[in-house]
Amino acid sequence: MTQELAMTIFTEAVWLAFKLGVPLLIVGMLVGLIIAILQAATQVHEQTLTFAPKVVIVALTLLALGPWMINSLIDFTNRIFTLMSGTPIA
Repeated sequence: MTQELAMTIFTEAVWLAFKLGVPLLIVGMLVGLIIAILQAATQVHEQTLTFAPKVVIVALTLLALGPWMINSLIDFTNRIFTLMSGTPIA
C-alpha cells in the first residue's frame, strides 16, 4: 500500500463520517433552535424541554436515514476490502 492510497482511503473515511454525521447534527441544531426560540418567547427555561425532543427527533432521523447510512458504510467497507485484496476497482 502506497502513501497515496493510504491518504485516499483516509480522506474517503473522513468524508464518509462527515456525510453520515451532518444530517443528524443539522436536525439536532434546528430542533434546539426552535425550542430555544419557544423557551425565550414563553420564558420557560427547563433543561428537559430541550433534551427530550432533540433525542426523539434525532432518533427518528436516524431511523429514516439508517438504511442509507448502512449502505454507505457497506460500500466503503467493500471498497477497502477490494483494495486490500489487490483486485483492481472498476
